[in-house]
Amino acid sequence: METILLLVHPEADGTLARPALEALTATQAVAASLTDGRYTVGLLGSGTDAAANQIASAGAAKLLAIADERLAQARYATDAAAAEALCRAAGATVVIAPATARFNRVLPGVSHRLGGRADTHVSQLEAADGALSVTRWLYRQRLRSRLTRAQRPWMLLVDPGCHPAWQGEAGSATAEPVALPAELVVRTEVTGMKAPAADAQTIRPDAGLLFVAGAGWTKKQADGQTHVPDAEQLILGFLKQTRASLGSSKSLVDLGGEGQAVLSFLTHLNQIGQTGATPRHPKGLSTCCHGEEPHTVGWRFITERRAINTDGNCGWARGKADVLYIADAFAVMAKVNELLAAQG
Repeated sequence: METILLLVHPEADGTLARPALEALTATQAVAASLTDGRYTVGLLGSGTDAAANQIASAGAAKLLAIADERLAQARYATDAAAAEALCRAAGATVVIAPATARFNRVLPGVSHRLGGRADTHVSQLEAADGALSVTRWLYRQRLRSRLTRAQRPWMLLVDPGCHPAWQGEAGSATAEPVALPAELVVRTEVTGMKAPAADAQTIRPDAGLLFVAGAGWTKKQADGQTHVPDAEQLILGFLKQTRASLGSSKSLVDLGGEGQAVLSFLTHLNQIGQTGATPRHPKGLSTCCHGEEPHTVGWRFITERRAINTDGNCGWARGKADVLYIADAFAVMAKVNELLAAQG
């Protein structure tokens, strides 16, 4: 029989974020099939009491926690040592964790230390006849694979957005303390954090809306001139008022290499599509994009798709968008920003 461990880390405010609660939902479903609902939760961070109380009613058979100030910031040496200690304390054969930047960096190395295997970008977990299998997307979400492994422990990093977040009442829970190894040597020191201003942050994975800027924003408009400064003002104004996440098509990102004008705030990190990200926002609005591959492959998991384009024969019009507005994106977004400002 498998021994399942859910591995999570609190955020800066001490609570568990949505990716951790989604991984909890996945763990509960697998445990119900494999272990009669029994699973252990392992918490690591500078403080774990708030997180333990948050999931007190989740039905975990046991809570383990490493609360240590050295875990306040993500760092490979301390995170890997803590994750290894929790896995050993739980005797875990299957370890499930949210695919956060912190865990993606360390858990494959932890699996090597324990003689196991790790799989990242897991989108689905299934248990049938006492056997566990997982689903992963390959080749930029064009191929779906299902795999099993005999090696244990098997560490599974679950992509955010693939499961509903667990929702339950908070309560009071006591976690069994686990200590970091006494021989742990820390050679690095975190002296502080630098973060961009809130208005400068354009990539927001938890946003309800994905706004994608296509290459049309930097092309010549009806008057025969480009209006890149106006485009930047419209797009940033919309992002500021809606807190949407910003994406771009590959063509727009690559225009700089062709000597053409580009939107100054876009980087390859904003890129959506076959050679970019595949986000999972509930809604998406594509503007000045042609709606063809490879751009639309990045919209595979967007629930509601809308687009603004002056070309009524573009790819969005051929069944790739739920709603297509045949209009000038400059005029539309100017009016939208005006309405948003009026609403306060």
